[in-house]
Amino acid sequence: MDWRHRVFAAGFRAITLTGADHWGRGLAQGAGVILTLHHVRPARGGGFQPNALLEITPRFLDEVVGLIRREGHDIIPLDAVPARLARAAETGEAGRFFVAFTFDDGYRDTLDHAWPVLARHQAPWTLFVTPGFADRTARLWWLELEEAIRALPAIALDLPDGPFAAPARTDREKLQAFRQLYWRLRKGPEEILLAAISALGAEAGIDPAALVARECLPWEVLRSLAGAPGVTIAAHTLSHPMLAKHPEPVARQEIIGSRARLEQELGLRIAHFAYPVGDPASAGPRDFALARDAGFATAVTTRPGHLFPDHAAHLHALPRISLNGHHQNEAALRSLLSGLPFLLWNRGRRVNAG
Repeated sequence: MDWRHRVFAAGFRAITLTGADHWGRGLAQGAGVILTLHHVRPARGGGFQPNALLEITPRFLDEVVGLIRREGHDIIPLDAVPARLARAAETGEAGRFFVAFTFDDGYRDTLDHAWPVLARHQAPWTLFVTPGFADRTARLWWLELEEAIRALPAIALDLPDGPFAAPARTDREKLQAFRQLYWRLRKGPEEILLAAISALGAEAGIDPAALVARECLPWEVLRSLAGAPGVTIAAHTLSHPMLAKHPEPVARQEIIGSRARLEQELGLRIAHFAYPVGDPASAGPRDFALARDAGFATAVTTRPGHLFPDHAAHLHALPRISLNGHHQNEAALRSLLSGLPFLLWNRGRRVNAG
């Protein structure tokens, strides 16, 4: 855990030790939250896990659902969120706090480890599916990067903005190399990111399609999941691009095409959408408008925050709160549900649609 996560952990502990997660709710808590999850699986050994923030254990998920229930909060499907926000906006009263669970990308472990926990608690949930992962044509490039750096003793790439070189002999060197290269590539065009990781993966012998097949659900399983009680399947673009980095026609086709493909394959109405990566550099006002014009009932980002009544007018730029693998404890969860960490994070903004 790096220094930033240590700071977060200290803040979470301070909030709960002082009881602020209860007495401070009136200051920061909204009408509800949408939780973001990716992987749910048993803890893995090994020191080099740069994507560990994207995975929690089934045991922690069970603790999360149990605490939400004990606190008296409602767990609702994503379909119910617009009506809850509209009611809060009309009455000026937030009503009983609600939580919606969402899972991005369509990973196998969602069914293997998350669904049994949620079913035991009778908790509804939404799975955002990228058809390209089910087809084995889209790329889990962040996992490709992890696997390549794990396999190589040194990293050397010729990039358009200059060479990149880093040792990668120890877990610590590998983690540093991953972070430096990841954020350098994230700042530039996505085609450069994909090409660079392809080159590194080829050097390391990584098969991108095999990696997707290992991690993601195939169509036959998704079809069996369609219509299951408590499960909502939703769209997550065709190929998982960072939409804001692409021209409008590409972004529009990724948004509209993902819903059309899912409806064709699964025989379901697809009403909700999630922006890949979902931060301000990956999805912005243009993309929010495209999702709205495509007719989705909601579209969610990864911008952190609670849902407030004002979000009833911004249903295609909804914030979510990530359950971070580095903070799998009750103090972190209570703090996040209180809303207090986001007073500083969002500088007091309750709605950010830009």
